[in-house]
Amino acid sequence: MQEVRIEKDSMGEMEVDNSKYWGAQTQRSYNNFPIGIEKMPKEITKAFAYLKQACAATNFSFGKLDERRYKAITQACQDVLQGKLCGNFPLAVWQTGSGTQSNMNMNEVIANRATEIINGDFRNKAEIAKENFVHPNDHVNMSQSSNDTFPTALHLMAVIETEEHLLPALKQLKATLDRKSEEFANIIKNGRTHLQDATPLTLGQEFSGYASMLDHCLKLITSNLDGCRELAIGGTAVGTGINSPKGFGEKVSALLTESTKHRFVDSPNKFHGLTSHDAIVALEGAFAALAADLMKIANDIRWLASGPRSGLGEIIIPANEPGSSIMPGKVNPTQCEAVTMVAVQVMGNATAINFAASQGNFELNVFKPVIAYNLIQSIRLLGDVMDSFDKRCVSGIKANEAKINELMKRSLMLVTALSPLVGYDNAAKIAKHAHAENLSLKQSALELGLCTEEQFDQYVDPSKMVHPQWGLGWAKNWCTYEVGRCLGLDGGYATSHFFA
Repeated sequence: MQEVRIEKDSMGEMEVDNSKYWGAQTQRSYNNFPIGIEKMPKEITKAFAYLKQACAATNFSFGKLDERRYKAITQACQDVLQGKLCGNFPLAVWQTGSGTQSNMNMNEVIANRATEIINGDFRNKAEIAKENFVHPNDHVNMSQSSNDTFPTALHLMAVIETEEHLLPALKQLKATLDRKSEEFANIIKNGRTHLQDATPLTLGQEFSGYASMLDHCLKLITSNLDGCRELAIGGTAVGTGINSPKGFGEKVSALLTESTKHRFVDSPNKFHGLTSHDAIVALEGAFAALAADLMKIANDIRWLASGPRSGLGEIIIPANEPGSSIMPGKVNPTQCEAVTMVAVQVMGNATAINFAASQGNFELNVFKPVIAYNLIQSIRLLGDVMDSFDKRCVSGIKANEAKINELMKRSLMLVTALSPLVGYDNAAKIAKHAHAENLSLKQSALELGLCTEEQFDQYVDPSKMVHPQWGLGWAKNWCTYEVGRCLGLDGGYATSHFFA
């Protein structure tokens, strides 16, 4: 049978599991919100511990908190940060929209642990002298309100976890794509637009586009983090700062910058900080942009690797596990599929956050826990999936040069290089005739008499088609074509004979 103790709050007594450090308010929330399986993220707990530690130090510096309690609270916060109090933060995401109960969960755990540090025990409160007792509201929550601590913890979590978890994975994946771009720099392949053949490019150029997408996302996320560096602490209940000393928020922000090694600043307008979560909306929007690019990259890679015999098969991706329970030897692009599923989830999270952030009524937004839950899920998933995608897929990609060359030589869109010589309409005739008669482009062009073999070989050179070639020779031929067109002659080839 579970051993319990009696804890009290302003509403009366509650039975609490005697092995836990939480108090009556936590127990009430635990009992009253048996909703779902989603618990308040551990990253919010970590952020709260940093915050309560900084608040205790600030209250001590202002002479509001005595040294013994300050030191005990500080040690208790360190215990939370070091994972020594795991299992003491059980509350559901689906609770009060201000996150008050999670703030009180932290206050109660720290208060009881701090009381234990001072006295050796916290359970027999009747026997503890008043001067040795740490109260969750009077001491741990001093100069604070749930209304300013939760948005502050939310911003702390956003910055810390993005900079420590997501951005390193993003930078590493970008570096791998840059490396692949260099590795594939001289492999010329078929381009594709509208899922149809297009003019050539190098495989390296294709991968450079992927790397550039991540570079742009990196800049977008980094710039959108700036709004999350502003902390609402010091606004207390409605933004006025009631019951907190002047300069409290500024001091706490400075201490948090020092303790977390991440830059934070005091919010210039606490009324904005309590009721608006536009900074989180912007950050999650940047995550959604990253998700969209990752979706595109993963889709391209699985299409390029499709086959191995009936698809494009231009690249070879690592085979990590069997792909089918019924088809022996089948290997699937599983890492790509994980990326695309994460992308879908992050886009959904952005929608949830956008709607939740729009519900700030008067001085407080009351959708804070669900915003926190969706935000940290996006950060975790993006960081994890980019790390896995990099290690288990992108790093091991190889070019299938034989297949690339085979497909490129068959492409009808190489005819684009003939346009400056024979004109667009005649180039189209060559392509259509080649397709209809199952001929090569050269055979079609010669059969139609629109250019010589020497001219074809001079113009249809894929190595010259992967970068701008608007030199003097091409300019001369284009001008020749235009003059001929104005004179009513049939395309550039006829025009060149006219000027011969």
